[in-house]
Amino acid sequence: MKEQLSTSENPKLKLALAEKYKEETEKLPKPTGWRLLVLPFRMDEKTKGGLLLGQDTLDKQQVASQCGNVLAMGPLCYKDKERYPDGPWCKIGDWVIFARYAGSRIQIEGGEIRLLNEDEILATVKNPEDILHKF
Repeated sequence: MKEQLSTSENPKLKLALAEKYKEETEKLPKPTGWRLLVLPFRMDEKTKGGLLLGQDTLDKQQVASQCGNVLAMGPLCYKDKERYPDGPWCKIGDWVIFARYAGSRIQIEGGEIRLLNEDEILATVKNPEDILHKF
């Protein structure tokens, strides 16, 4: 039986994963100005009851998703002190909620990402699974 190693137990594995992640993220578009790059939440391929969902269902859910993870922010994002006197609404790594048809959809391998304007962020959430994702 194969023993699974965690990245904390295997520094070489951790380094290899970090390099792979860096290579993949370098392929993504870099937001300019006041824009954010957001990866929409993708639900599990299996329901809590154990049913496998079809690819069409998963694709429809991702397009309808109104929650995503902030991957990158443009250099001018939330810099206007008059519009954002309390500071940024979100930061890289935050889960955010946005309008269903907000932003530009960009197709990438494995799904899509969204390019949103800074003012299209409606809220932040701790866990995207707490939000119902219906299509």
